[in-house]
Amino acid sequence: MKSTKLKSLRPQARSQQAAKLKVSSGSQKHVPSKPAVPGNFQKDHISLKSLEGFTIKALQSTGLAEVDAKVAAEVLVTTDAWGTYTHGTKLLRGYLRRLKGGGLRVSGRPKIVAEGPAWATIDGDSSLAMVTSTFAMRTAIQKARLCGIACVGVRNSCHFGAAGFYTWQAAREGMIGLSMANDVPSVAAPGSRGAITGSNPISYAIPAGKFRPILLDMSVATVAGGKVYAARTRGEQIPATWLLGADGRPTTDPSGYPQVGALQPAAGHKGYGIALLIEALAGILSGATITWGIKSWLFDDFSAPTQHGAFFIAIDVNAMVPGEQFAKRVEGLVDEIHNSPRADGVARIFVPGEMEWERYDLAQQQGLSLPSDVWESLYESAELASVNLKQAMA
Repeated sequence: MKSTKLKSLRPQARSQQAAKLKVSSGSQKHVPSKPAVPGNFQKDHISLKSLEGFTIKALQSTGLAEVDAKVAAEVLVTTDAWGTYTHGTKLLRGYLRRLKGGGLRVSGRPKIVAEGPAWATIDGDSSLAMVTSTFAMRTAIQKARLCGIACVGVRNSCHFGAAGFYTWQAAREGMIGLSMANDVPSVAAPGSRGAITGSNPISYAIPAGKFRPILLDMSVATVAGGKVYAARTRGEQIPATWLLGADGRPTTDPSGYPQVGALQPAAGHKGYGIALLIEALAGILSGATITWGIKSWLFDDFSAPTQHGAFFIAIDVNAMVPGEQFAKRVEGLVDEIHNSPRADGVARIFVPGEMEWERYDLAQQQGLSLPSDVWESLYESAELASVNLKQAMA
């Protein structure tokens, strides 16, 4: 009975607070910069070093140790450099609110609470999830060097940003990496009237020899909730594949979201099935909270832990085949894809992550042209941290 009440009230409460905080959580990649926020400082291009320096200062203002602030800043700024602006420094203000509120512990330290030769369980101690997640993947990599493959479950964590950063950790070490996390429900199951699973991100990265790692980072929903919310605020209709209405049927009307309705799972039962696998690994096996027991990191009480779970796998390819042989075969696969016949008007066929790596390289050379909503978030972050944004970005 209690869980039913929670299930019915939570989306409305979250929606009201989202409006208050002016936060959206959509998937937004490589969006051109918009006009500057009136009366505020905004640079056409900001160097990655300057953005990272500001992020570190803002996080340290909460009492977070410099070493942890640097880890989190690297995750967020790298994500911006990939062009995935919704999961980069735009999220900084949310982390600052939780650090200030106490739901994220500035002195928290992730620790291994159980382990074997090829596995471990980590308690995140409600510390910043980027710190916990990099520690978890590092642990998986170390164990995989000894055993060939290793998995690490995480509990008592929070929103960990872009899942792809952690699989990249493994790929940089010549290993195949997988990462995933659970979240508060926002995605329907086939036949349901409302949300059943979280958007539950999952990522893999594969070292690719002369090429950059093949890297996929996705959620189990057809589209990110922020896109639906944005259409609602603009008074626009949406494709019938995005959202279910109150009756559990596809709808083109986003006006009730997120109080009413749920996101549709990617590829129907396939996305739903993957979501349950992630819930089983990141939530149940790791000992974390699942489904409606998880608190929204953006909208629920900032003084309370969110209890997210995560799961990380590292596979040392050298344990099964020589690394050079593996690299050559992946290179051959990528070449085959690149050289495949293309549809009319298509210049290139990409492998997952290729577009992100090209944006990353460009950002290293030219800096970032951030969208206006990211700048808005950075201004709020500067106010929360009492940091002069203009000086920090100089």
